[in-house]
Amino acid sequence: MSAPASITLARLGWTAPDGRAVLSDLDLQFPRERTGIVGRNGVGKSTLLRLLTGDLRPTAGSVAIGGTIAIVHQDVQVAPDATVADLFAVREALALLRRAEAGTASLDDIADADWTLEARLDEALAGVGLAALAADTRLLSLSGGQRTRAALAAAIFARPDFLLLDEPTNNLDRDGRRAVRDLLANWTGGAIVVSHDRELLEEMDAIVELTGNGAARYGGGWSAYRARKAVEDAAADARLAAAEKQADLVRRQAQAATERQDRRDAGGRRKAARGDMPRILIGARKQRAEESAGANSRLAERQRADAEAALAAARDRIEIIDPLSAGLAPTGLPASRTVLELDSVTAGYVAGQPVVHDVTLTVTGPERIAITGPNGSGKSTLLALVAGTLAPWSGRVDTRVPFAMFDQRVSLLDPARSIADNFLAINPGTTNNQCRAALARFRFRADAADRIVGTLSGGQMLRAGLACTLGAPQPPQLLILDEPGNHLDLDTLAAIESGLAAYDGALLVVSHDPAFLAAIGITREVALGV
Repeated sequence: MSAPASITLARLGWTAPDGRAVLSDLDLQFPRERTGIVGRNGVGKSTLLRLLTGDLRPTAGSVAIGGTIAIVHQDVQVAPDATVADLFAVREALALLRRAEAGTASLDDIADADWTLEARLDEALAGVGLAALAADTRLLSLSGGQRTRAALAAAIFARPDFLLLDEPTNNLDRDGRRAVRDLLANWTGGAIVVSHDRELLEEMDAIVELTGNGAARYGGGWSAYRARKAVEDAAADARLAAAEKQADLVRRQAQAATERQDRRDAGGRRKAARGDMPRILIGARKQRAEESAGANSRLAERQRADAEAALAAARDRIEIIDPLSAGLAPTGLPASRTVLELDSVTAGYVAGQPVVHDVTLTVTGPERIAITGPNGSGKSTLLALVAGTLAPWSGRVDTRVPFAMFDQRVSLLDPARSIADNFLAINPGTTNNQCRAALARFRFRADAADRIVGTLSGGQMLRAGLACTLGAPQPPQLLILDEPGNHLDLDTLAAIESGLAAYDGALLVVSHDPAFLAAIGITREVALGV
């Protein structure tokens, strides 16, 4: 009997080419269960998945995989002519079936034919809510969310022992997110899921948290993890407070003892100076005083060292996280100003196949509008029209105020330049001090502001884009945001929500996260594809 499928990490470490230690000394075992991976942006979650697939080689330790794995990446990269069948690696097998049906297949071909293939393919696609998708559909004709769902179906179709999923719900609409949750709820194999989606994490059997201090495993889903984590954080804070109090007490006691000894020594010197004590007695008292002072000094030093060691140990148990402050300068947008007008706009990418059809929209003053609809309904296309990166086939688009477009790929950033250089290029006329101060509010302090954008994780890149867009001395009067929270860790997302809630300009937002939309105060929704 073969051993049960599992993945084991032994003292695993990986260091980036620039010398940064991303993962260090990880000891973890993943049994055949559903495990969520959580942690701050840049802590190494996606790096861990790449080490498991062999895309990266460890710089220390080892990875042992018992069983087969399949991975679905955040962004499904496809060739221009690739089809759904290619994603499933069944193009040739389907072509054989077509030949058999047409009566042109050889006897050997017919013997090799998999007559259950089409039914299994349809079942896999239906499991992620794509029941109507044909195998010959070109992947480039699908939305990002549809491609992600198709890639997930292809991974399940391969029947691996472990599914590795990197932010699988990022580009999905609400129906797609529900389909992924349902799929994982019924998945009997192992799964390792990197995600910030709290509803998805609730379906996990265990949560592994990655921090700068290493990794910790918690049984149960998101709620169980947060409850246990809150208890641990409170205990760590209490230990730190007690250690700080003890260290302060030892320091004050040592200082008091030193002052008492100094007073005794001064008294002895004054008495000796008066000449009313025999010389031999003076010498004996001086020797005893020196011995006592030395002993007291050694005792005080031991106590101080013990207290400082306890304090250092208490501090090491707490991950120090710089706060993110995304407060924005005022835009000065008047309540009556017409911000945007779309009049009977139709547009698309393939002639005769409009993605957006006859859309009319007016935005006045600091309205907060969510563009909603299923994947493929044209939400990102509508934002591209507003931003001017796509021309309408018919109708009129009139964007009347300064705006910033923040898309899912953060294309406003030059990946070859540093974060600071990008900020200065996007906000001409700002000083280096203004740049550094703005980036610091988004946790890019000192050398972190000089990191090259292309070396950042997905979450860090999005945070850098937000810093360059929202941190300007004069923010734009219209922010166009396409799934801005997709790659952000939950602490950063909360800070961004707070910053956007305080923003006094107009918002045009695409997001499938109802909690995010509620937090930023959306005032109305415009539904596409309904």
